[in-house]
Amino acid sequence: MRPKLSISDYLEGLQKGNIALLSQAITLIESRKPEHQVQAAELIDAVLPYTGNSVRIGITGVPGVGKSTFIESLGMYLIQLQKKVAVLAIDPSSNISRGSILGDKTRMEKLSVHPNAFIRPSAASGSLGGVTYKTREASLLCEAAGFDTLIIETVGVGQSETEVSRICDFFLLLMLAGAGDELQGIKRGIMEMADGLLITKADGQNKDKAKAARTEYARALHFMPPHPSGWKPEVNICSAYDETGIAAAWEMIERYLRHQTTNGYFSEKRKQQNLLTFQQLLQEQLHQVLMKKEGLQELIKDLEIAITAQEISPYSAVKKIAQLL
Repeated sequence: MRPKLSISDYLEGLQKGNIALLSQAITLIESRKPEHQVQAAELIDAVLPYTGNSVRIGITGVPGVGKSTFIESLGMYLIQLQKKVAVLAIDPSSNISRGSILGDKTRMEKLSVHPNAFIRPSAASGSLGGVTYKTREASLLCEAAGFDTLIIETVGVGQSETEVSRICDFFLLLMLAGAGDELQGIKRGIMEMADGLLITKADGQNKDKAKAARTEYARALHFMPPHPSGWKPEVNICSAYDETGIAAAWEMIERYLRHQTTNGYFSEKRKQQNLLTFQQLLQEQLHQVLMKKEGLQELIKDLEIAITAQEISPYSAVKKIAQLL
């Protein structure tokens, strides 16, 4: 049994860059136990003065696009620039077993053992939007531990990836060259939110295809709604295998950050993210409070039986619950 740590213990350990304690703190905030949630809220309040000084980069793309390989190449490049990199990798969870593989550390062999890097795989656990319900809080803990560059790798499942844009400063979409029309269904919703596109695996025989895809996607972006800040999303190509285009990708992110900081959009977006987080947490808390109302659990079970037996419609069942409240 680990000794129970106080808020001051966590705070002191984070400020010293204690990686083991950082992992333990993230486990605490991800816990759904009521007693842990109380301490987690106190911990987040305590670390807030030491947060907000990092760059948060969200990276998404379809499975097989090479997210983990690209992140390792980008992370190693940033470490050469004397940066400290934290990777929050979200793995999909099984709806049957509730389990996740959590194998990103095995795919990022070099980055996972570097002293200036931290990789934390977490299970999506049914959360939509490509991120876990505590990804933002985990980001704050990483910032308090001294990491100045945060990379959030989403599960890469399609239209639900949009949630990541609410917790990141830069949203990078990785695409494959020659993917064909089978991906058209997921492109537009994500492309409208992307701050930059990157065509991966641009090496060998795929290099010419990647260049052609860059032209096509750049043309497609002209038909997307304009970015609220006036930024025009860029399209580049890269190869994590050849380690080409990595520096150019980071330069694109830096150009974006300079643009957003100059016009004030960066700080405004952070404020809006805080409000969205408040609204999300409020809904979660209200749901927990309502579920504790006397007689509600029993009513829900009875209504579930009635719905299964087709004795009542889901809409009427919800009305009955609303009348109880």
